[in-house]
Amino acid sequence: MSGKRGNGEGSIYPYKNGYAAYVWVDTPDGRRMRKYVYGKTREEVHEKWIKLRTEARKGPVATRHRTLDAFLSYWLESIVRPNLAPLTYVSYEGSVRLYIAPHLGTKRLDKLTVRDVREWLTKLATICQCCAQGKDARRSEARRRCCAAGECCESYPSRRVIQAARDALRAALTHAVTEEEIGKNVASLVKVPKPRRRRIKPWSVAEAGRFLADGLTREDPLFAAWVLVLCLGLRRGEVLGLTWKSVDFDSGELYVDHQIQRAGKQILHRETKTEESDDFLPLPELCLRALRMRRAQQDGDRKAAGELWQDAHGLVFTTKYGTPIEPGNLTRMFALRARRAGLRMIPLRNTRHTCSSLLVALKVHPKVAQRILRHSQIAMTMEVYAEASEEEVRAALRQLSEAMGGAG
Repeated sequence: MSGKRGNGEGSIYPYKNGYAAYVWVDTPDGRRMRKYVYGKTREEVHEKWIKLRTEARKGPVATRHRTLDAFLSYWLESIVRPNLAPLTYVSYEGSVRLYIAPHLGTKRLDKLTVRDVREWLTKLATICQCCAQGKDARRSEARRRCCAAGECCESYPSRRVIQAARDALRAALTHAVTEEEIGKNVASLVKVPKPRRRRIKPWSVAEAGRFLADGLTREDPLFAAWVLVLCLGLRRGEVLGLTWKSVDFDSGELYVDHQIQRAGKQILHRETKTEESDDFLPLPELCLRALRMRRAQQDGDRKAAGELWQDAHGLVFTTKYGTPIEPGNLTRMFALRARRAGLRMIPLRNTRHTCSSLLVALKVHPKVAQRILRHSQIAMTMEVYAEASEEEVRAALRQLSEAMGGAG
């Protein structure tokens, strides 16, 4: 085919071993520039030129495209870190550093395809992360036992890890679409199998009563924390983030508005995730007495620590020196206490259903229970009340209450 330009194709011309074309475009930063396309045949370049001209008519077009690695670095530091929660940044940064950048980082952002993402996720599920991250190699020679010693331990990423990596890439590409660096989010078009969540039967009220009775007998400094978790359904971070300013003994209310979080190398005392998470919760008498006991215990710890006391936020639950409790340690201590009480193991986060049954046994009014459980409909609360009304449970909790120095 000759190099003569066709009618209306004034910007297509012979170039090296093929053809080139350009279109005048407006860039995202407001400048007017030429953007070029290349190909081996006139037909190929003409199709690209038509597509580019259509994009230019719709709005700004980037003239230079970054690699995915460069864009992800910009996204993490300029978008995620200043605008999202610290824990979200830590999660996204880990996914980018360990799973996305090593495999897709060199790809040009605008050239990333659905097939690239699908093949990456398929491959990721078969890569031993002990080998890829050099975990075994970082151990001393005497402690190396698998990958560094030539025996792969087959430490493959779980479904949850793979889903988190895909979600991080999808979030980044969503922002790239918003900034008009790419036309579509290819990661959102790739589906990944949802991780199966193992269902665990929560404790019955009788089991929860045994757990609390054991903690009371041993004068557990975290007894009040367990009471709040089981009776009010508070999350781990919310319990650890409670301050004495949030407890109103006169009105019998608790204001939940802060939490303790581990974000990388930092322990943060920060606001709860959303405004909907903040609420005034009525405190049953069992909770009030447990908190009074906790205050007396903390006063003793403060006197014993003397100048070493470091509580800067007025936290309800602290170490013996007043410092915040590591969230992971609370989970481990819950498991230890359950084992010590001779109970079957359940995760700390699995206590919410038990909480609803305990409210029944404590004779909390359904409307009050609805507020504590944060149910949108009273019908949901009444279903729980219909399930748990065992008299022996009430008797067990009455004994526990009397042991704490109050009426049932």
